[in-house]
Amino acid sequence: MKGRQKISDTGMIFLFLIALIVLVICSIALGRYPIGLKETVGILGSGIFPITPFWSAVQESLLLNHRLPRVLLAGLVGCCLSASGASYQGVFHNPMAAPDILGASSGAAFGAALAILWNLGNAMIIGFAFGFSLLSVGLVVFVGNRARGMRILGLILAGIMISSLFSSGISFIKLVADPENQLPAITYWLMGSLNGAEPKDVGLAIVPMLAGLIPLLLLRWRINLLTLGEEEAKTMGVNVGRLRMIVILCATLMTAASVSVSGMIGWVGLVIPHLARRLLGNNYNHLMPASMLLGAIFLLLADDLSRNLFATEIPLGILTSLIGAPFFLYLISREGERL
Repeated sequence: MKGRQKISDTGMIFLFLIALIVLVICSIALGRYPIGLKETVGILGSGIFPITPFWSAVQESLLLNHRLPRVLLAGLVGCCLSASGASYQGVFHNPMAAPDILGASSGAAFGAALAILWNLGNAMIIGFAFGFSLLSVGLVVFVGNRARGMRILGLILAGIMISSLFSSGISFIKLVADPENQLPAITYWLMGSLNGAEPKDVGLAIVPMLAGLIPLLLLRWRINLLTLGEEEAKTMGVNVGRLRMIVILCATLMTAASVSVSGMIGWVGLVIPHLARRLLGNNYNHLMPASMLLGAIFLLLADDLSRNLFATEIPLGILTSLIGAPFFLYLISREGERL
């Protein structure tokens, strides 16, 4: 790789981790009702150490019940979407693969729109989005495994087809939705946002997120074998079909959990893995953790801009597109960069 830094890949990952920790603390302090860094550290530390409160009850409630859950979700969603994108790109040997390649995002959007149409609560919206996301990927795998020819191509084509079906369903729901209340809610959800995040949202999402993240971290060296090609991987004793399904399942769990709590947030899973590759190379031993940390940093920064840049909050999906698309064009147009 041209222009490799003198610092080691492990050192880079450690720097990303330190940057993420600092950004989390700063993000918690930021907001329309500012909470000082001293008060932020004190409130967070009081859960571990006996500290006499020097902050107000309003500051503590705002931080613990609203700002902290939002910051945690922003980091988790960015981490999961980026890791999913990196995983799909390795499994499908396609640098343009993103977390929605198997229809997970379209299925989640349909489920959320249906829940809003039926006037269900926030927990049910998250549940419907998660369930339909898994259903969408399940249909893709079912159809793709029965397609003749290359299995990877069959999965991709099935993903396009199932995504199109769910997109049609979303359009129909928007057509029959109440234009006064339901239609704006559906439209806003589709734009992607973490506004209104609560501690229970973190609790609902973190289990499937960790169920996907931990195995991918443990199997990251095996994903390197998948990138070599099916025949080469088989000669090294790897059960390609089983490994591919495990990676797809883990990436799908993370994508479904992320989209269910945040709505449609694009570009994170496409741009961030490419940035990680440019910084650390193609070795998934380092690429996977770097993608996770950079994804969390990116979405945290985007969410900070979303809620602090203007008087009216900008939906995250719009902001990530505005930042991600030009940045991706910059990455692929750099001399020597090839997809």
